[in-house]
Amino acid sequence: MRQIRPDQLAAWLADDTQPAPLLLDVREPWEFQICHIGGSQLMPMSSVPARLAELERDRETVVICHHGGRSAQVCMFLAHQGFDKVINLAGGVAGWAAQVDPRMPQY
Repeated sequence: MRQIRPDQLAAWLADDTQPAPLLLDVREPWEFQICHIGGSQLMPMSSVPARLAELERDRETVVICHHGGRSAQVCMFLAHQGFDKVINLAGGVAGWAAQVDPRMPQY
C-alpha cells in the first residue's frame, strides 16, 4: 500500500503544476466537524462500499482518517476493488495537525 506523510501531501497540494488528488476523509461526520483538511470529501468508512460509483478509478486519491488505521483499511478495500491510485495518509489528521497545521483542532 502506498503511503504519504502529511508534509509530503502539503507539498503536493501546494504544487500548482501537479493535479490535485481527491482527499477522501473516511471518518464519521462528528469527527469531520471538529477538523478536516481543506478540500477533503467526507465519505464515512461504513458507506464506502455503497458509494464506490462516486469515486474515480483513474484519479489519485489520498484516504484520510484520524491516525491512519481506518484509512489503511479503506485503501486495501479499494485496491481489491480495482482502484490502483489510492494512497494512505500516514498519521491521519492528527499527523497533519502535528506536522503541517498546528492550529488545527485535535481530539
